[in-house]
Amino acid sequence: MEEAKNIAKTYDPQQVEERLYNEWMEKGYFRAEVDPDKEPFTIVIPPPNVTGQLHMGHALDETLQDILIRWKRMQGYSTLWLPGTDHAGIATQIKVEEMLRKEEGLSRYDLGREKFLERVWEWKHTYGNRIINQLKKLGSSCDWSRERFTMDEGCSKAVREVFVNLYEKGLIYQGNRIINWCPNCVTALSDAEVEYEEKAGHFWYIKYYVKDSDEFITIATTRPETMLGDTAVAVHPEDERYKHLIGKTLILPLVNREIPVIADEYVDKEFGTGAVKITPAHDPNDFEVGMRHNLPQIKVMNDDATINHHGGKYEGMDRYEARKAIIEDLTGAGLLLQTKDHVHNVGQCYRCGTTVEPITSKQWFVKMKPLAEAAIKVVKDGTIQFVPDRFSKIYLNWMENVHDWCISRQLWWGHRIPAYYCEDCGETIVSKEDITGCTKCGGKVIQDPDVLDTWFSSALWPFSTLGWPEETDDLNYFYPTSVLVTGYDIIFFWVARMIFSGMEHMKKEPFKYVFIHGIVRDSEGRKMSKSLGNGIDPLEVIEKYGADALRFTLATGNSPGNDMRFYWERVEASRNFANKIWNASRFVLMNLEINENKLPELEKLTLEDKWILSRYNNLVKEVTDNLDKFELGIAVQKLYDFIWDEFCDWYIELVKPRLYDKQSTSRLEAQYVLTYVLSNTLKLLHPFMPFITEEIWKHLPHEGESIMISAWPKYHEQYNFVEEEKQMSVIMAAIKSIRNIRAEMNVAPSRKAKLYVVTANVETFQKGKVFFERLAGASEVILSAQKEDIPEDAVSVVVEGAEMFIPLDDLVDREKEIERLEKEKQNLEKEVQRVNSKLNNHGFVSKAPAHVVEEERQKGQKYADMLAKVVERLKSLK
Repeated sequence: MEEAKNIAKTYDPQQVEERLYNEWMEKGYFRAEVDPDKEPFTIVIPPPNVTGQLHMGHALDETLQDILIRWKRMQGYSTLWLPGTDHAGIATQIKVEEMLRKEEGLSRYDLGREKFLERVWEWKHTYGNRIINQLKKLGSSCDWSRERFTMDEGCSKAVREVFVNLYEKGLIYQGNRIINWCPNCVTALSDAEVEYEEKAGHFWYIKYYVKDSDEFITIATTRPETMLGDTAVAVHPEDERYKHLIGKTLILPLVNREIPVIADEYVDKEFGTGAVKITPAHDPNDFEVGMRHNLPQIKVMNDDATINHHGGKYEGMDRYEARKAIIEDLTGAGLLLQTKDHVHNVGQCYRCGTTVEPITSKQWFVKMKPLAEAAIKVVKDGTIQFVPDRFSKIYLNWMENVHDWCISRQLWWGHRIPAYYCEDCGETIVSKEDITGCTKCGGKVIQDPDVLDTWFSSALWPFSTLGWPEETDDLNYFYPTSVLVTGYDIIFFWVARMIFSGMEHMKKEPFKYVFIHGIVRDSEGRKMSKSLGNGIDPLEVIEKYGADALRFTLATGNSPGNDMRFYWERVEASRNFANKIWNASRFVLMNLEINENKLPELEKLTLEDKWILSRYNNLVKEVTDNLDKFELGIAVQKLYDFIWDEFCDWYIELVKPRLYDKQSTSRLEAQYVLTYVLSNTLKLLHPFMPFITEEIWKHLPHEGESIMISAWPKYHEQYNFVEEEKQMSVIMAAIKSIRNIRAEMNVAPSRKAKLYVVTANVETFQKGKVFFERLAGASEVILSAQKEDIPEDAVSVVVEGAEMFIPLDDLVDREKEIERLEKEKQNLEKEVQRVNSKLNNHGFVSKAPAHVVEEERQKGQKYADMLAKVVERLKSLK
């Protein structure tokens, strides 16, 4: 065992992690194999943006996935963790455009579409693998040989196949509908890409005069600039205030265009004035009203949210400039009745934060209701299960009220829509292959300039990455995938779309479980963001403390669906835990003489051996059950408690006498049990802390090349020693109680004292004699079934099933202790007097800050309590 004894004195993750990761990669441990004799377990990575760099949310997401993958790999599954990145249409295009503008003073229009896309691909090849390399630093055991990109050839083929199939089924259509428009990104957005935030605004109350009359209707609006596109005013058909005006004509203020008064049940009689301006081109509800009443759509804004030619004198103004001018003009014309403060939800672009504009636009849409039916069913019948289940209700609510999905984006970077328009006959051709001529008349065609929403390709991720639309071996074996691990913030963006896409195109659910985690917040509970400057770089944590410490921190206290806070102190605690494991393992290795990892015959095991084996055996069962339920935080806490408390602080201490005693008949048995429990506990811990567990395991007696491909421990009924566990728990409780008493009395650890134990359970305490002597400072243990020959002046300790007595003179030098306590009493009396003087001083109490006065009160109480204990202790000694 000389090699085992060569283990480094201290653990340095910087010297270990990269070396081990490269070794795992070289030996192909991460590679998945199509193996009919094994059950597959598959996770597809939520593809991070190709523009991104590792942040704490990624670190959490990848850590949780890696824990599951490493666990299942050890359980004997053929595990595939499929990695990849997303082309991130808007984000990538913006990043490359900014680079062009700063470095060369060019816009994409200066280059033209083809040259610009060449630049984007160049950027992708230069920077696109940055986040992948960062994931490797975390220890991610992905099958990198199967890495995918949403715009690689295979994924692009899948996108085109899906688009054409849905189009031919009538589930994709082109229409002029109301959509969300980002004036900054200059593109359409889907409903899921709009984030709503409460903002302070106003209600402006405006007079709309009835034609040729002094009568008017008062309209309240939060967006006066859109009135330029009003085409009606709507009232409820049963509203007595306005019944006489239905069918009459109003004069649109400032614009002087005639618009009708219409009746529609959409109007809430109780809200506002009960009359609503209808702007079909700029409001989704108004759009629906307009469709019902065949109203014209007047779009008054350009793509950059400036007012267009329909705006008359306001043409060219930014929307907010126009708002200000319109308010001034309404006021000047006596048409503004009042202005009221109003807090309302304002939609913002998820990418850039710009307030979106609902506008009518010709776009491509997916008809969602038919697709949603199967996606709703598989969640309702439990085919797909959300963990925790509460998120299934959120999912179902969204799916049951889903709107058609706007999938076209006015970008250049992305999957170009495979629709072609004939310049001669006007035919629209949607094709899986590029075409150069009209299939109807042979005329010249031009391809639609728009690209597809990035989430369109991401929706196909669980099967496009496995080779679909080809029927590959990977697809047949690894689909459906086993579990999706993701945050609750993209249930609508991504999870829902993958489910309906899987059901539509594969006729099979894309995964069995959706394991939802929360987000990592800062220590104050705030979301990490660039604007707040409170983000934590995971690579900085890894550099300072190691990947294992970061992973352990992210797993500890983690519960499905709940946010967690990041504290540097917790990372330090995780690092300390790693050091504890290392030091304990090094101690074991330095005391080993055996070359194999096996357990002795059961009859040769001592009480403490059976206790630790039983505790370890229960740990195997509980940790496995917790992982099965995705209770990763509970599992890792149990591992922490077992390793730190039971194995390191108790068992190692309990067996030291046997290890040190060359004549001990159970010396080798102690080594075998130590090795067995340590090596197998490291296996349980490996998914959470892969590096340190591998490094230690390699030094221990073992079979096989790596801990990561070793077998996951199993529960064995023969190691379930219930009686021994009970006996040891009694002994340990007694030792703790004696230690507590000695600590309270400030007894030096080196000072030994007789221990009298009165108990009916003599057999158990007889077994614990050696432990009391070693771990509780007992010079001698005297057992008795009755209270006889107990010194009168003795400290007593009561535990379950026993009463213990320690002669007071064995614990302390009475005269010296009285002298020490008298001095302590005098000091405390002075402190109590000093504090009371301050608090009785009216000047201090009235002038000092309240928190200072409160601090003094607390100090006074503390000193008084300490004084009372000293006085009581003195009484017991005199």
